[in-house]
Amino acid sequence: MYRVGVVSLLPDLVEPVVRFGVVGRARERGLLSLEQISPREFATDRHRTVDDRPYGGGPGMVLKYEPMRDAIRAMRSRLPAGTRELVLTAQGRPFDQALARELAAAPGLLLVSGRYEGVDERLIAAEVPMEVALGDFVLSGGELAAAVVIDAVARLLPGVLGDENSHVQDSYTAGLLDCPQYTRPEIADGMTVPAVLLGGDHAAIRRWRLKEALGRTWLKRPRLIAERELSGEESELLAEFKAERVNSDGELA
Repeated sequence: MYRVGVVSLLPDLVEPVVRFGVVGRARERGLLSLEQISPREFATDRHRTVDDRPYGGGPGMVLKYEPMRDAIRAMRSRLPAGTRELVLTAQGRPFDQALARELAAAPGLLLVSGRYEGVDERLIAAEVPMEVALGDFVLSGGELAAAVVIDAVARLLPGVLGDENSHVQDSYTAGLLDCPQYTRPEIADGMTVPAVLLGGDHAAIRRWRLKEALGRTWLKRPRLIAERELSGEESELLAEFKAERVNSDGELA
């Protein structure tokens, strides 16, 4: 069983991710567990204070060192050796499919969710030095980010998906966006499914899907194409994709 532990002020924001859909079924089948702990359990004053004003002044509040430290250590003691640990922050390493695979390869995952202006910097230095961000934007807290990480990691665990090939074909798994997908009916509002998908020629279908994945990535995530060492077939297919979509003026049709 893959074990996930979350340190969070608002566990109700994280819990739904393991109650529904693919991740919920994984939990029901005993493939994944989720434990949560709040730093309020470790606050020592009668008001269970977990935040305070930042040194140096400024707006907002910062999560206090001691309650967060003790909550992290308590959760760490419940998780298996080799568990990966990270803090959800706005300035962390971008979360991507490659990192999701890294995390899924471990026996467990400890996620620390910040709130307000964030956590005391000494927590990152002393307890959980790895910071992860969903993107270049700010959330009200790390709980929603933690839920996203759990979902992305859980679906990579053995036995979680009904078809073990499902995640292999996902966007980003092979460094490319996924190809376009279609289902019945064959004609919808006058739009038809590409003929190649209806012909039963599996070699042609594979080639079409790879070409569309390369082309879609070139259009929408050019950085991924620039960083990719294309094979001979991929170079040929991408050139074919471009030729089909660039008009005589050199502009995308």
